[in-house]
Amino acid sequence: MDLTIENILLVGSILLFISIIVGKTTYKFGVPTLILFLAIGMLAGSDGIGGIHFDDPKIAQLIGVVSLNFILFSGGLDTDWKSIKPILKEGLVLSTLGVLLTALSLGTFVWFITDFTIYESMLLGAIVSSTDAAAVFSILRSKSLSLKTNLRPTLELESGSNDPMAYVLTIAFLTLVINQDRSIVSIVPLFFQQMILGAIAGFVFGILSKYIINKIKLDFEGLYPVLVIALMFITFSTTDFFGGNGFLAIYICAVYLGNQDLIHKKTILKMYDGLAWLMQIVLFLTLGLLVFPSQIIPYIGIGLLISLFLILVARPISVFLSLIFFKMKLRRRLYISWVGLRGAVPIVFATYPLLAGIEKANMIFNIVFFISVTSILIQGTTLSIFAKWLKVALPEKLKKITEIDKFILDLPKSSLQEFKILPDFFAVNKRIVDLNFPKSAFIIMIKRDKEYIRPGGSTEIKANDTLMVLADKKEDYTEVKECLYKPNNIKKHQPGNVKSEGTTE
Repeated sequence: MDLTIENILLVGSILLFISIIVGKTTYKFGVPTLILFLAIGMLAGSDGIGGIHFDDPKIAQLIGVVSLNFILFSGGLDTDWKSIKPILKEGLVLSTLGVLLTALSLGTFVWFITDFTIYESMLLGAIVSSTDAAAVFSILRSKSLSLKTNLRPTLELESGSNDPMAYVLTIAFLTLVINQDRSIVSIVPLFFQQMILGAIAGFVFGILSKYIINKIKLDFEGLYPVLVIALMFITFSTTDFFGGNGFLAIYICAVYLGNQDLIHKKTILKMYDGLAWLMQIVLFLTLGLLVFPSQIIPYIGIGLLISLFLILVARPISVFLSLIFFKMKLRRRLYISWVGLRGAVPIVFATYPLLAGIEKANMIFNIVFFISVTSILIQGTTLSIFAKWLKVALPEKLKKITEIDKFILDLPKSSLQEFKILPDFFAVNKRIVDLNFPKSAFIIMIKRDKEYIRPGGSTEIKANDTLMVLADKKEDYTEVKECLYKPNNIKKHQPGNVKSEGTTE
């Protein structure tokens, strides 16, 4: 089936709906949602049961670039400066030197085992050299994985900031593949131009964006997120126009804005969180539609060999050499090595050779796609296992509350009240979503055994928990007590109410 104006909205909405439902119901079995989005796209494509014909790398690349803008910007907004400041050097070294070492080591391996030229091999290495922000952000956060000693901010900083480096290397080696007569020295000025201009533009546009957001007076609160979207695209496109790295610019701009006082910041952050998820789904569905599974089959053997080398050799080598001058325990280095997830970004970068029309572009694309899929399947499904095995994981359900988390709490104006849950209370062993809280009341924190837990709709209340509750009116606390204490009042409220801050079921 060909996509037309008449059916694109129907097909798109159905695929989106299926992705969300399937992703929610299957993630409990340890399958990363991102791989499911890819699989649904492939099933809907030309080789799948859907029969949707989509073979336009240019459109896929446009969707990829737009999606990456939202994903990187959202990740930057959620980055707490206080949490990344202690590990800033490690993160930046991993996102620059680490990416370069990964590209060079993997490229050398590809050169030895294939008939690729050295520049074609390095191009393949560059395309898959960075960890994928969408994959790392979504898997770490959806698994609620709590890690020791600043590991999580290190991984999120690396994944959020290393795509620009991989992009520069991809463009540089693609230039060398197209222009065989040029030397590798000729791309050095391009590298510094991209990185320096991108960094400067990120800070400049961050400062300007803060000024514009806080000074401009819009009639509707809902227009402020739209304003930020406009500023995000202006930052990216302007930086790119002047020869800088647009991806680096928007990430730095977002990190700056995320740690400043902004008008309606809560609304902006929440909207971007939803948009980032939407863009991840759209991006993976699009790339799933673009690939032809029948064309990947001939490259499974070589793809698996390259993928295993990347996971077991190239990534660990780059991490250990990059962090050689930093004091860090071996198990932390090993875990950082394992969280080298490849996802949509390498597939998006693999469309550049396709559009450039180089000889082995199709082979490179299919190998990169296979590498991304195997990386998510192998590494994405074992993050929790390796964290426990290497003893770098904190106890389950224990989450560190960052300044960003505190800010986005939608706090009503009434005073905070605490409720002690005794063993004979109705709420014991009940999920928050099943308590039928009044719509205007929020559980913002749970104190359990001297630890603080940030609640979600599926969080179970235990005996002796202390619930910290906020409500719009004093009268609401009476209804809260009834929900917690008296089982005969459970049907008093309608289902679908907000159960905890920021969570609806």
